[in-house]
Amino acid sequence: MAVSYEVPVHPQASFFGGGPYPARRAVIALVAVLAGFALTALWSAPFVDSVIGDSVANGLLGYDAKATPISGVVAGTLFAFVSGLAGSLTACNIAAFGAVAPLVGGEAGEKRRFSTTLKPLGWIAVGMLTVSVVYGVIVALVGTRMPQFSTAPASGLSARSVQSMIAFGVVGLVFLVLGLIALGILRNPFAGFVARHPAAPLVLMGALIGGFLIGRPYPLFRIMFRSAAEQHNVFYGAAAFALQSLGNIVIMGVLFLILTHATGGRVQRWLAAKPARIATVTGVALLVGGTFTLLYWDVRVLGRLGIIWFPMVSW
Repeated sequence: MAVSYEVPVHPQASFFGGGPYPARRAVIALVAVLAGFALTALWSAPFVDSVIGDSVANGLLGYDAKATPISGVVAGTLFAFVSGLAGSLTACNIAAFGAVAPLVGGEAGEKRRFSTTLKPLGWIAVGMLTVSVVYGVIVALVGTRMPQFSTAPASGLSARSVQSMIAFGVVGLVFLVLGLIALGILRNPFAGFVARHPAAPLVLMGALIGGFLIGRPYPLFRIMFRSAAEQHNVFYGAAAFALQSLGNIVIMGVLFLILTHATGGRVQRWLAAKPARIATVTGVALLVGGTFTLLYWDVRVLGRLGIIWFPMVSW
């Protein structure tokens, strides 16, 4: 028997469970995971990192971002934001777009002013900046001893690769758990806490996005990372890493605002018409992003090193 779609529910409930849930939720979860797997196999890092990322950074900065040394703190902070924006669509950051569906779902059935709609983005920024600022300070203090700074060649897994695998592996697993909770497959053990603090899921999502920097090997990020590590200036480190994270979510934020305001409310009305759609869209987005992040940064890396076999399409 199909699950009824007529049960009233606060739109944000589906972010961390609470229903109503779609019928065939296990099938929906399986399709989402398979989509994440397909995206992992088809992903072209050279195209996204170089053709898109480098071109955007070079165009905005007006010079070759990889070949030109960072000349100082001011140039470094500008470079941090631009490289974050340029890296929005890289494999290091693509899972951030999984937050768009929960954000739009949170607006379903409600007419809000533009300023009010910015509040969810603000809560995401709180979680994101907390992680990125703290990590920037750590990088400034520890300096070039950080594993992520290492440029030493390795025949197998380097310390930098291990750090990336751990950081992105944890983020991917959390995304997967959140997706299963959103679909009602897993019970949310923190339902009571979320009920008292409804912004908590958004803060957590922001913290996960900020955590991308802990494992990020993106070449332009490593240039900014090296500058902060060598300067040993905690204010510069904090500012640079904060701006890198803010650059990462600009496109995501614009997409959310377009779907919320520029569509005349059609997206929200479609979601609110059958509230289980909120759980479905949210769960699918989180599961696709989580599967891609976990497989790309843990399993596909082992395949690229020849340790295991993993299907990859070269293009």
